[in-house]
Amino acid sequence: MTPQDNRSIELSLAQLAALDRVMAIAEFTPDGTLLRANDNFLMLMGYTLEQVTGRHHRTFCSAKQVQSADYADFWPRLRDGGGSSGIVERIRSDGRSCWLEATYTPVFDGQGELTQILKIATDITPRLALERMQQERLRMLSLVADASDTAVMISDSQRRIAYTNAGFGRMFGWQAEEIKGRSPMALLVPEKDEQSIAEYYAELYAAGSMQREEIVVGKHGQRYWAKVVSNPVFDAGGHLQHTVTLFTDITQAKMHEALQHRVLEAMAREQPLTEVLELICLEVERIAPELAASILRVDDEGQLHSLAAPSLPGEYSRQLNGVRIGPTVGSCGTSAWRNEAVLVDDIHSDPLWADYQDLASQLGFRSCWSTPIRNSQGAAIGTFAFYFREPRNVASALFHQRLVDACAHLCSLALERENSRQRIRQLAYYDALTGLPNRSLLQAKADQAIASADRNNEQVAVLFIDLDRFKQVNDSLGHPAGDELLRQVAKRMRSELRASDIAGRLSGDEFVVILPQCDGDHAADAVERIQLLLSEPLTIAQTHLAISASVGVAMYPADGCDVETLLHRADMAMYQAKSSGRGCFSFFSSELNKLAQERLALENALREALQKDQLRLHYQPQVEMATGRLYGVEALARWTHPQLGEISPARFIPLAEECGLVADLGRWALREACRQLSEWRARGLAVPAVAVNLSPTSFHNLDLPRMIADTLRSHDLAPADLTLELTENILLDTNPSTMKTIDEVHAQGVRLSMDDFGTGYSSLSYLRRLPVSELKLDRSFVADIETDEAARALSNAILGIGRSLHLTVVAEGIETESQSVWLEKQGYPVAQGYLFSPPLAPDALARWLEERVVVMGEA
Repeated sequence: MTPQDNRSIELSLAQLAALDRVMAIAEFTPDGTLLRANDNFLMLMGYTLEQVTGRHHRTFCSAKQVQSADYADFWPRLRDGGGSSGIVERIRSDGRSCWLEATYTPVFDGQGELTQILKIATDITPRLALERMQQERLRMLSLVADASDTAVMISDSQRRIAYTNAGFGRMFGWQAEEIKGRSPMALLVPEKDEQSIAEYYAELYAAGSMQREEIVVGKHGQRYWAKVVSNPVFDAGGHLQHTVTLFTDITQAKMHEALQHRVLEAMAREQPLTEVLELICLEVERIAPELAASILRVDDEGQLHSLAAPSLPGEYSRQLNGVRIGPTVGSCGTSAWRNEAVLVDDIHSDPLWADYQDLASQLGFRSCWSTPIRNSQGAAIGTFAFYFREPRNVASALFHQRLVDACAHLCSLALERENSRQRIRQLAYYDALTGLPNRSLLQAKADQAIASADRNNEQVAVLFIDLDRFKQVNDSLGHPAGDELLRQVAKRMRSELRASDIAGRLSGDEFVVILPQCDGDHAADAVERIQLLLSEPLTIAQTHLAISASVGVAMYPADGCDVETLLHRADMAMYQAKSSGRGCFSFFSSELNKLAQERLALENALREALQKDQLRLHYQPQVEMATGRLYGVEALARWTHPQLGEISPARFIPLAEECGLVADLGRWALREACRQLSEWRARGLAVPAVAVNLSPTSFHNLDLPRMIADTLRSHDLAPADLTLELTENILLDTNPSTMKTIDEVHAQGVRLSMDDFGTGYSSLSYLRRLPVSELKLDRSFVADIETDEAARALSNAILGIGRSLHLTVVAEGIETESQSVWLEKQGYPVAQGYLFSPPLAPDALARWLEERVVVMGEA
């Protein structure tokens, strides 16, 4: 051999040695019998050399492979000199499959005779397993993507659509092949300009991910409010490869968020109804600028009234006011009439718009969709309408329907809330029986009239009207007849008064009329006309009646400069008129000042009584209705004058308020009640707590909390042993010390009770600010609860208010068993009144308690 041949042989041997180290090598005879195998082959297949030598190649294959046509041709092809390479499956000694990348090469001798088949293989089983796992994962991801309602879109580096999932097709209506290669922005948000698109992509690539909310358009023009999440994919060099974008339909949630959040917040801020409804219209038009929204109210007479239409001309809305709903009254009037949605696609040809075509045509409207706004009972109380200037896009119907669903509910809430507010205002400020202003509203209107008269140097007449022998009507014909009489009287008075005059009912058969810009002569004329009108015969309960009224007149400013003084003096003049005979009237005069002198003397006597400790307290029990146990006692002031005898609290307590003694009276009552409670307990009497009435003036004293704490401490009482009863006048007390003092007293643990609730300046917004733990139903509701449905409704409403605010509600003034039954049936927990016990002196209360313990023990 030449040196060159030797080098070639050496190189071949070196290559074979290298292959032997890294590859699995086996040698087979031409008929397929294994001759030799290297260590890599033996390790791969799990055999020893002795085990494999002499075995046929087919024993390393699966039965399926051996039986295949390809295998039948495999060895003949090799024997003919054809090689073979590829990926093959082989069976190891333990029966497991392995995958080889193998090459079969025929080897010939120098005479061209086939001597052997050389197999060189590499184990690729782990690589194939990984590839198959990845393929399966991709298959599963594709299934998930197609099954998901989330729309998936992948765009390429040129911002062209490369892939969309089945969810994209379901959401937007396009098949993948229809939109492949198109611009996503031009497809889904065609109204976006080039600059906005460029700014979007710049922000996306800078941030690496972006999430936004967008209104997007589908194949047929349908619109969705979508949550859009985009993620760009870059290669190792930082070059954009793809952008993956997910679209989630959030239309319903977004409408609720955009509409309900803002609208409910406006309602919570107590914004006027028209502002709330206009906000709804503006939000709708912002979301769907192709339409104009309108909201109409349907009144009790079936007439339409415009409430909100910010994009419609005011004249158009005004022409709808007062239109009566009916079967062919445009979209809105018909919708309210049918109590169902009405969709008119062509206003010009639809018969429902026959009488209103010109009105709509002037504004360029083509179609109108109106939906009824229903109350909680399902009745149509309004309409919510969309006006379209272009032909309505049918594909956007679902989007518009979602808007309608969200808005109609909000409109219903707003209208029902307004109706409730009106109802509450009616109950709070108007007499339920006659519809006239009650004392609260009457005083407010009178204050305004007096303020105006003061500015213009005018006079005001105050008429106090009391029906004569009204009690006889109640006694002879019954309370329903008396109620009807009061309604008739109110109706007649309203018919006689000017628009600027004010009429109200105080209580029972007492009415007040305020006459602004009225001197004495005109007041006398007005009284005569009212008396003449009232004296006309009327029929009540099939009985003909002729009534009369006694009237007292006080003049501003001659007889007083505030409403209370004028009412009081008109009341005095009315009693003067009654003493002169029925059906008379009297002006407040100097003779009536005698009463004022008596009052002054009584005031001095009251001061002396406070100084000399001549007052005393009686205590009225408060009883738990469910168990009959004592809940507490209310301390009530009593006064016996050495010369004047017993003086009613109804006389000396208002006097104390007028002359500034009520705070002193309250401090005395508080100390005496605490002393008495301590004494009872020392005697072993179980009195849970004592309630003391304090006027608003008492809370002007910043030292009151300290005085209360000292008093309780000195008598070894806990704060919970004391309840302070406040009147509703405190709600209008503007003294800056009042709320501070109330809060400090409450912070000590002293309970606060709102007395006579429902008769004064009841206001839930004020009540919310007061830390009261108890409400006391005024006795006026209790007195009428057996016969007056309104009184029952109001007492039930007050109980509901108390329960909602987690307050104990006490019914006071219970005098009959029937009243007690009614109140217990409604659920009142605590009762007070003569039915259980009148106010008692301390010793008498002790006896009452002892007797009650015996009776309850026997029971």
